[in-house]
Amino acid sequence: MITEKVENILNRQVNREAYSSLLYLSMASWAETHGYPGVAGWLYAQAEEEKDHMLRFVHYINDRGGKAGIEGIEQPPREFEGIKPLFEQVLKHEQFITRSINEIVTVCIEEQDHTTNNWVQWFVSEQIEEESNVQEILDRLNLVGEHNLYMFDRDILSLRGPGSSESGSE
Repeated sequence: MITEKVENILNRQVNREAYSSLLYLSMASWAETHGYPGVAGWLYAQAEEEKDHMLRFVHYINDRGGKAGIEGIEQPPREFEGIKPLFEQVLKHEQFITRSINEIVTVCIEEQDHTTNNWVQWFVSEQIEEESNVQEILDRLNLVGEHNLYMFDRDILSLRGPGSSESGSE
């Protein structure tokens, strides 16, 4: 059984994961319509992974005697300034999600909910990987510059990303 405080912060994360999925879906659509099929494919996979994360939270809340809820989800942006600013926004968003996951850990410790704290550690590790993957993409973008985006787009799916590791396949 989870406490009300833990249930509330987990439900907040359900909504943040749902927004993450919508954000990456919007980014993927933008990339696809701007001639970047590789970037779009990476982002579509990322959107699916975030949806899977949301469902993990939903099932966990319900399995622990709480009630998962989906609140109104903010509309993500539909336009982006370019590929590099888009991935800078992805990194910023992943850092926000990392802080959010860390807040869950803090609440679990305060509430002495060792079961949920143990469960959420998967997400702590996942966020390390997420930030690292996006930073690697930004590093590559810095190397190729604005004039070699065709090659970057062609090669992005070979970079470690959603679905390339065990954590991305669940």
